[in-house]
Amino acid sequence: MTMSHFGHWSTEADLPVFVYDADQSAIPEAEWDPITAPKTRRHWVAIGNHRIQAVVANDGTVALLDEYDGLRWITAPDPEGTGISIVEESDGSRWGSAFALRPSETVPTRVFGPTWSRVETEHDGLRLERTILCPEGEAPWLLVKVRLQATADAGRTISHIEEWALRPRFLNIGGNDETRRAIAAESVRYSVDAQERTVRASEERTDTAAGYAKQPFPSVFGEPHIIVLEALGSTEAQAKAKGEPHPVLRLVTEVELRPGESIDLWFRFGLDDGTVVDDPEAILQSSLASLSQRLPRASAEFAPIAEREIPWHAALLTGGAATDGVLGDHTLNQGSAYSFVVGFNGAARDPLQHALPLVYFEPDLALSVLRNTCSWATPDGELPYALDGAKRPWTNMWQPSDQNLWALWLAAEYAAATGDLAAFDEPLTYHPAYGADPVPLRKHLRRQFRFFVDKIGLGEHGHVRMRNADWNDMAVTSAVEELGIERSLMIEKGESVLNSAMAAWVLPVYAGLCDRLGEEPQASEARALAQSLRQAVAGEWNGRWFRRAYAPGRGAIGDDECWLEVQPWAILCGAADTEQARALLETIDRGARAESSLGARVRFPSRTGVEPPGEGTNGGIWFSINMTLIWAAARVNPELAWDE
Repeated sequence: MTMSHFGHWSTEADLPVFVYDADQSAIPEAEWDPITAPKTRRHWVAIGNHRIQAVVANDGTVALLDEYDGLRWITAPDPEGTGISIVEESDGSRWGSAFALRPSETVPTRVFGPTWSRVETEHDGLRLERTILCPEGEAPWLLVKVRLQATADAGRTISHIEEWALRPRFLNIGGNDETRRAIAAESVRYSVDAQERTVRASEERTDTAAGYAKQPFPSVFGEPHIIVLEALGSTEAQAKAKGEPHPVLRLVTEVELRPGESIDLWFRFGLDDGTVVDDPEAILQSSLASLSQRLPRASAEFAPIAEREIPWHAALLTGGAATDGVLGDHTLNQGSAYSFVVGFNGAARDPLQHALPLVYFEPDLALSVLRNTCSWATPDGELPYALDGAKRPWTNMWQPSDQNLWALWLAAEYAAATGDLAAFDEPLTYHPAYGADPVPLRKHLRRQFRFFVDKIGLGEHGHVRMRNADWNDMAVTSAVEELGIERSLMIEKGESVLNSAMAAWVLPVYAGLCDRLGEEPQASEARALAQSLRQAVAGEWNGRWFRRAYAPGRGAIGDDECWLEVQPWAILCGAADTEQARALLETIDRGARAESSLGARVRFPSRTGVEPPGEGTNGGIWFSINMTLIWAAARVNPELAWDE
């Protein structure tokens, strides 16, 4: 059975890989609509180590992101990627690893591994394999291996050109592509040192914040980046720079191969951390061995694909974790449009949610993400929605009411799985913006609990106040648009049944951690609040589903439509009895899941409003909500859960 238009899964180095062998220019299924950008036939995946992320694409190119001291592309993914091999023949003709440079008679094979990618192509008796690896650990550079092999009956004399276009871009919320490119063009200078066979670029720090005024970054950014392109072991390398709009860095190696002979060329591209690489092959092999050893494994007769899916997703998840040079520990940015395009690390719930599975196979990393994200919080316990591109707290738009719950949940999950209570007595700094002294992690959590109880609090119906968002950033906007209520009144007095249901599950779990830490008063308070919230949620059953929210003066929201996000938590927290849970899942199956091959819609039926019907939070599909649906359904209707 054909599983994909584009290729198939395989195994290399005891790890899953996707072998992409389609001609994306020739099949209609390749074109897709990113919504925020023009339609495209580029397909990509973000891989990484604990220092950088590489976005590798089916066009054979790469983009490289560094978020150590701020969100910045070392070389951006658009208008196209970079990092390619070019073979220049003796007659002046050229071909190479980029899809645009493919020999006309071939379709290159692109292999996507959990931390590497490879392009394989061939022309007139010369085979080219180009591998790009994010080495295990915290190397801030990519390792590049180029293998050139002549056929048994023909030798070859060619020039190999290692080419990287530098399109640096500082990402910060409030900017756009045009302003970011303009500032990068003004603020980045390059010089080429051919004798040393390296190319260095120094950046002046500039800000694209309000008004796009050019201002220095805070001193926390330290020294400018040094971008290095280096040849490792290849001979007669020469650096070239031409007058392109952005500098294009090239290392040229003259290669003469006898029939059947092969040669390996090695390069590095990224940030110069002073590391000397004497044996690049050893780095490649040790990285693959280490990756294979550290990734979790799974097998199930009912779900044989778990053998592939678990290590693959675990590798991509850990590849998104990055050492934080400003706050310490590791961030686990959701990437995607948030940081890759708009320029912020958020919402705070996201790294906390993403770190939950790490508890079970890389608990030290899970703790590191917990510590990093807790350090975002103010000394009174409020977690900002996000950090901007310069890693500064950003609260300009959203102040959701659910974020503390995710921190309490991750902390309790970590303690329950590891038994490591000493971690909660270790001091943890606050963000430098607050000028506050470090306190133990347990005190950070205690302050977040107090903020949730005392500052967010409950509304007149006994539910958690919504503030200007809960999980759903557009919940308040929907109420304003659809009910005609004043925004300020909804923010002040609106209530979230969703966050009541989630809190009714999270708080007893957190109370267990408080018990173990000897904080009995807080444990009792958490359990009592959870019981009150559970009863309040139980009262929202309307015979078909649970209501979603309350708008002051307008009553309940969600009597005439099912908002999916609250339903799983109502089951999980015990607000739904067994009969209600079964009836609820049947209603979801007939409504939100009906005729949707991608999963349950987040709102059904969707209606005309601030977002088009069937898109975004007005009936779009959100995997983070389908996740809780699967979790809840597994307890009541396993077949539905598996199908979802």
